[in-house]
Amino acid sequence: MEEKAVTLTPPSTSPAIDPRSGFDAVSRTFHSLRPPVQLPARDRPLSFTSYAVSLLPSPLPPLPAVVDAATGDALSFPDLLSQIHSLAAALRTEVGLSKGHVAFILCPARLDVPPLYLALLSLGAVISAANPASTAAELARLVGLSKPRVAFATSETAAKLPGDVPTILLDSPRFRSFLAGSGGEVPPEEEVGQMDVAVIQYSSGTTGMVKAAALSHLNFIAMVAGFHASRKLPAERRRREAPDVTVVGAPLFHSMGFFFLLKGIALGETTVVMGGGGGAREMLRVAEKYRATSLTASPPVVVAMARWEEKIDLAALEFVTCGGAPLHEAAAHQFISRFPGVELRQGYGSTEGGGIARMIDREECLHLRSVGRLSQNVEAKIVDSVTGETLSIGQTGELWIRGPSIMIGYAGDEKANASTFATGGWLKTGDLCYFNQDGFLFIVDRLKEMIKYKAYQVPPAELEHLLLSLPGVADAAVVPYPHVEAGQIPMAFIVRQPGNNLKETEIMDFIAKQVAPYKKIRKVVFTSSIPKTASGKILRRQLRNHSIYSSMSRL
Repeated sequence: MEEKAVTLTPPSTSPAIDPRSGFDAVSRTFHSLRPPVQLPARDRPLSFTSYAVSLLPSPLPPLPAVVDAATGDALSFPDLLSQIHSLAAALRTEVGLSKGHVAFILCPARLDVPPLYLALLSLGAVISAANPASTAAELARLVGLSKPRVAFATSETAAKLPGDVPTILLDSPRFRSFLAGSGGEVPPEEEVGQMDVAVIQYSSGTTGMVKAAALSHLNFIAMVAGFHASRKLPAERRRREAPDVTVVGAPLFHSMGFFFLLKGIALGETTVVMGGGGGAREMLRVAEKYRATSLTASPPVVVAMARWEEKIDLAALEFVTCGGAPLHEAAAHQFISRFPGVELRQGYGSTEGGGIARMIDREECLHLRSVGRLSQNVEAKIVDSVTGETLSIGQTGELWIRGPSIMIGYAGDEKANASTFATGGWLKTGDLCYFNQDGFLFIVDRLKEMIKYKAYQVPPAELEHLLLSLPGVADAAVVPYPHVEAGQIPMAFIVRQPGNNLKETEIMDFIAKQVAPYKKIRKVVFTSSIPKTASGKILRRQLRNHSIYSSMSRL
């Protein structure tokens, strides 16, 4: 796809910037409060693989680079680098892959996936990984978006791929021979530029239709550089002698799992991959077994950990990184009470925007409703979605971001690019947010999920947060319900705690005492569960369809 010009503005030292919040009153821009990270010169040819290898110490770390939690098998750093080299050579000479060719990957978490990812990146080929649980029809659409030259799958997943895509099986003797290789030098066909497309990841963006987000090598270099700059030195850690071991709960095709795998390898850590299965019980078992110092977890897993009553030894655990969906404050309090020595580091990012904000230390983790401060080299604006006015500290509007981690654009979808990017390289996130006086970012809701009550906008997440603080409520979701006069009214789906007999009027009265009249809950439905994605995001469309169908059935 055609490259989009991206403006990278270094953090300013303008006297107009408030050192407490990072807000520049002249440009109406929020700047990161983190020290700026020096990135490689933009015109320097550099693949992510080359950058990651350059960060590794010499000699290489004497510990596993990647561990497969399902099998217990491990891959050392020397073996990983050897496999990357051998595989890149085979893919170039035997498969004919080169810069710009797309490789579609459909397989569960396996030890041969990390060397495959890094070998492809070293060639300048483009990774396009998808969920193995996708249907054949869904995969056909993704293949149509990414237009792969070749696919990599397993014996179990290959049958779902379109028949016209050449496919190499990871569990075949041919691929195993690629990993073993001859070790011969292969001259690079073309230099890999930092702004070349590295990865295509699939996102619904702000419209709900699946789109192919094209991400550059620079995107991942910038994000890893930020983690490298803010990592704790051994003398600063709670257990100085313990190696860094991260258990990655997200699947490797997911943007979070993909990045944390790359980050762990680049920083010389041990990364234990789970592939997104097993839930909290399996993650805790794996964390205990491998003496994990950190975990990546979705909000449902954090909630389950907070409620964990069985004996567990997590003495090595220093922090949990939580992202993918909002984590309610009550759950955060409960987690801290259950694991008082573990930092709960909330973060915020997206496929399109990369790592936007995060927490990096114990003090920042005290801001439970926040998602942290802006990441290094990231700028932000808060924009009124109606007037287009740029807003200030404490004011809520759509978050716009700019920096080296934002995507190049949506492949083959200029209409979506035009609506997503604003002049000056700003990416519209579609999220309603605000910054407080200390530079912490708070997510209010998705712009397109706002309930339109008469002339007012009602954020469902605000009401859900209040509902979860009501004793007797186990889970809650709020969606719009059609109304003749108001247009829409807030409707709550409630999961009651076992044995509780909360009434509809009790719930509505509880909310009414805490919000403005236009935000009141005006209808309640009791249900056994709230539909959510694996990362914990509420599937509001399912609930909205339920409410609309229910209203029509009563006509």
